Amino acid sequence: MSFNQSAPTVYSDAENAAMQQKAKDHLWMHFARQSVLESGQGVPIITKGSGHHIWDSNGKKYIDGLSGLFVVNAGHGRKRLAEVAAKQAEELAFFPIWSYAHPNAIELADRLASYAPGDLNRVFFSTGGGEAVETAFKLAKYYWKLQGRPTKHKVISRAVAYHGTPQGALAITGIPAMKEMFEPVTPGGFRVPNTNFYRAEEMSPGLGLGEDLEKFGVWAANRIEEMIQFEGPETVAAVFLEPVQNSGGCFPPPPGYFQRVREICDKYDVLLVADEVITGFGRIGEMFASTAYGFQPDMITCAKGMTSGYSPIGATIISDRIYEPFKHGDTAFYHGYTFAGHPVSSAVALANLDIFEEEKLLENVRENSPLFRAELETLLDLPIVGDVRGDGYFFGIELVKDKKTKETFNDEESERLLRGFLSGALFDAGLYCRADDRGDPVVQLAPPLTIGPSEIREIGSILRGVLSEATNHL
Repeated sequence: MSFNQSAPTVYSDAENAAMQQKAKDHLWMHFARQSVLESGQGVPIITKGSGHHIWDSNGKKYIDGLSGLFVVNAGHGRKRLAEVAAKQAEELAFFPIWSYAHPNAIELADRLASYAPGDLNRVFFSTGGGEAVETAFKLAKYYWKLQGRPTKHKVISRAVAYHGTPQGALAITGIPAMKEMFEPVTPGGFRVPNTNFYRAEEMSPGLGLGEDLEKFGVWAANRIEEMIQFEGPETVAAVFLEPVQNSGGCFPPPPGYFQRVREICDKYDVLLVADEVITGFGRIGEMFASTAYGFQPDMITCAKGMTSGYSPIGATIISDRIYEPFKHGDTAFYHGYTFAGHPVSSAVALANLDIFEEEKLLENVRENSPLFRAELETLLDLPIVGDVRGDGYFFGIELVKDKKTKETFNDEESERLLRGFLSGALFDAGLYCRADDRGDPVVQLAPPLTIGPSEIREIGSILRGVLSEATNHL
């Protein structure tokens, strides 16, 4: 593995202060409280990445336990990818794929189709995951109109699931607090239970499903059928599901869950969309998690790991069935993005996927995922750790107030625990990861696919030290 080995730039106190002031004056951060800047606390400024490490402007080194944002799957500092980007920019920096094409978009579409399961052979590019979801939503509605069934416009997703910020994708997102400030959003989004087995008894009281993972999975899948029946099959266009749900803390599918969902979708003529913006490109140990879990979606949305973040791109991969109406006459999908299928991003994606294959990164995830799980499960002896769950290189640690009752923290306690202590303490200890409470409080981990046993042990050691102190800060 070849990573940038140059020393990180260390900024002086004066230079750091100047950057913080400029950030305070002009930078509007995403999904963040601007009060952090306004208060003068400042924000971490990351200046370098190499492999699975990042450095801040003071020269301090951290493990990147979240791959940036579930993105840098091949690791930071790949000179090869930077050189590919520069070479392509010199040859053809930009050209749209609006009625034209260029070699890299063609080659990348062919490559993605070869990885996708079944007959998902058509690739519609975007510039990120939210746009890929937006594309799938619009295409699902249009497809049913072309079938003479225009009332099929509703979409079903799961509670607490995140599917993006555009108006359509936001309608699919199942986190009320992220939507209420923008309401009314695009209509037609409906929610069903997720696959949080740790909370099975709360989700299905009196049914005794908390001891039987497979039965719980069937129960959760059947709630989709129940929602389709309630809303009316002639009104439901698609079901959007992440193979492993991110928001809420890494909910993997119970055995048989997706097979039952596929049966339901087929029964009622509803499209099944696998949102693989996070789980795609090796995160679960296969190019697409749909393959890992043995189910056939009608569309896959993907982005993040396709370029390992070296250049932005997204895609919606579409079945031959959905593409069929567009093969004839003057039918067109009037939808697109200026920078979709960008020549530089496409070139970087192709080189990134070459690295995956040459360095056997997917095999590395499959080999070491059991070690990662076992390391994290050692933390279950801590009183604050209620559950460890996930798959591949994608895990969540749910934090609880009382392990016996699974009692969670109230809003004030969660604020003190996560933002008042954990986020800063983990970072200070040398681990960048996510401590979040979209749902119950969790710590999420999704390191680059390049890490091995020694890095896994180091992550576990840092977590143990910080989580052991956490209860003292409530």
